[in-house]
Amino acid sequence: MPPVLAVGGALKSTITVTRGSEAFVSQHIGDLDTAEGIRFFEETIRHLTSTLDIDPVVIAHDLHPNMAATRFAEASGRALVAVQHHHAHAAAVIAEHGLAGPTLALLLDGYGYGSDGGNWGGELLLCEGAGFRRIGHFAPLQMPGGDRAAREPWRMASAIFHLLGRESEIRPRFAAQPQAERLPSMLDQPGVATTTSAGRLFDAAAALLGIATLQSYEGEAAMKLEARVRRTAVLEAGWMIDGDVLSFRPLFARLIADNVGATEGAELFHGTFAAACVDWVARAARTTGVTAVVLSGGCFLNAVLADEIERGCIAAGLTPLLPRQVPPNDGGLSLGQAWIAALQIAERPSALEGTA
Repeated sequence: MPPVLAVGGALKSTITVTRGSEAFVSQHIGDLDTAEGIRFFEETIRHLTSTLDIDPVVIAHDLHPNMAATRFAEASGRALVAVQHHHAHAAAVIAEHGLAGPTLALLLDGYGYGSDGGNWGGELLLCEGAGFRRIGHFAPLQMPGGDRAAREPWRMASAIFHLLGRESEIRPRFAAQPQAERLPSMLDQPGVATTTSAGRLFDAAAALLGIATLQSYEGEAAMKLEARVRRTAVLEAGWMIDGDVLSFRPLFARLIADNVGATEGAELFHGTFAAACVDWVARAARTTGVTAVVLSGGCFLNAVLADEIERGCIAAGLTPLLPRQVPPNDGGLSLGQAWIAALQIAERPSALEGTA
């Protein structure tokens, strides 16, 4: 294949360059939200391409138009291949395991720019060749305050109260938060951002159980929630699947019951969440006839969740595959992007002639 440079995402960034049948993934670069981070990113590209004597003819990048990595790619003058975020997560595992043929992919993540411009993060894809089809997603949930809700889990918990028609409980439950008074009316306004993110559901559960209402670093609420788990439990009928949409509404209704403690709730959330995902994937396998399923996205850093879903898939007669050589979070995106670009070139050599 021609040499490819894949520039990753915005957080936990890595780059990948290819040479022949080899892929070289860089060291962890970090987040590209500062001038220093962007300079290090560009320096890493220069160093790796020079050391390996590679002059890439194609640059693969995330679909998000406003990422620093995307802007770098667009300014390069090279042919471009834009890759959807969760497709790249799936492709990294597909590349690592050398899979051929159609593959199901369960992506549990915090955020990725969707093909429709939406806020994706709990996705079920059918991947084949260089393409994919979104065959399922989590039920959209309001995200009051937009990106701020990712830093303040109490906002996602408030969206759950609103979803369940219990807005009156927002103010007393989160009275310590200055904006708790006005959040119910905010949730009633049209145009509030929504998300299908799995990560935001972990945030909501942590806040509802009193484990974490604010976060001082990424993933704090989810990690504190996971740390409570000793033995998982499953709430029967704790989820609903309507067509291609998976909803955890019954589970959250149970979590806000007065007699559910933090530890019991964390164990019930993890067990039910995993069981629902396995049920969802197994149904898709029966419909498509595809039994190989890759598991990726930042939520799979959660060892309890990863183990439960992997074991559940095996018990359902599926073949689950997790990333081992690259991380499931955004550190693995660049490998997936490089793989998709390589497949696109193989399927459509004209991609080398200009911007794809």
